[in-house]
Amino acid sequence: MAPSVHIQTSAAAVPEFMRLNVNLTDGTRFHPEAAAGFRVMELMRAYGLPIKAECGGAGVCATCHVRVPSAWQHLLPPPSDEELAKLDEIPGADDHSRLACQLVMTDDLDGLELELQPDSLIPQTNWVAG
Repeated sequence: MAPSVHIQTSAAAVPEFMRLNVNLTDGTRFHPEAAAGFRVMELMRAYGLPIKAECGGAGVCATCHVRVPSAWQHLLPPPSDEELAKLDEIPGADDHSRLACQLVMTDDLDGLELELQPDSLIPQTNWVAG
């Protein structure tokens, strides 16, 4: 008879996931899980959301344009000069505009709400949310 083996797991071994709330301008909503340390753009791509993000997160294309509501603004780090320069290239960008590739999830951002802007959407016929 084989000896019984008991493997003990702790709550610390199971990662705690946060929630990201992504809205499209047409009213479609997505609620992917998020983990601290990941860029918002990476999370949206991993879940198959329709974000262009043509440069893959290098911050040079401005095709991951999102708007963040006022209630969340104070929890985000200020945009860098490079991010501001890219945002200046986007017609209609405003004080709520950010590049998703420059936003890193932290515990403070659990439940973060944002709206993916039309200028950064893959045409709907080319995507399927996972």
